[in-house]
Amino acid sequence: MNGHLGIGMTSQRTRDRLIQQLQKLGIKDQRVLDVMRQIPRHLFVAEALASRAYENNSLPIGQGQTISQPYMVARMTELLIEDGMPENVLEVGTGSGYQSAVLANLIPRVFSVERIRPLQEKAKIVLSDIGIRNISFKHSDGGWGWKACGPYQGILAAAAPAEIPVNLLEQLEIGAKLVIPIGVEGQQVLQRVTRTESAYEVETIEPVSFVPFLKGRA
Repeated sequence: MNGHLGIGMTSQRTRDRLIQQLQKLGIKDQRVLDVMRQIPRHLFVAEALASRAYENNSLPIGQGQTISQPYMVARMTELLIEDGMPENVLEVGTGSGYQSAVLANLIPRVFSVERIRPLQEKAKIVLSDIGIRNISFKHSDGGWGWKACGPYQGILAAAAPAEIPVNLLEQLEIGAKLVIPIGVEGQQVLQRVTRTESAYEVETIEPVSFVPFLKGRA
């Protein structure tokens, strides 16, 4: 019985339906849609929630964290690569590893920082199981970034600080982009920041809802 259930909820048809939904919501980048069609999102959530893995919803992953809504993963990835594919990207918040998988299928080198060790350890196993080898991991406070491996051609953050951490801005290459939700709960917006020769240009994209950006390690 279980085998049939498994096939039903993870079938290509179920995945294709999610991709159609993302297109209706305005995701246009074919590279992002193709990658998300291939990635087995059900492996990144608890087995009890696997049947809901291809709905366009965020789901709990334990430790008070969530796996981001597929639309948001697609949108943030699209914003990051819109003006050219980065060679290296810093991901702030490994979480379930799902966003990491999307990035790693597009970008040669991904550096992923997570403050909650058990989440990151779990994500590492899933990512390794599906054959992803181009991600380096660090257990650390995301607000510090990962200076030793920078500067980065892109940074993507999956938690919302009240304001943009200066360390992240400083670890951007000239011309690089940071995609990050900003603001307190109930008043968050997604922003894209581009580092120029002399300043940081900020675009506000749309209202969002993310877990708060917390300090320290857990």
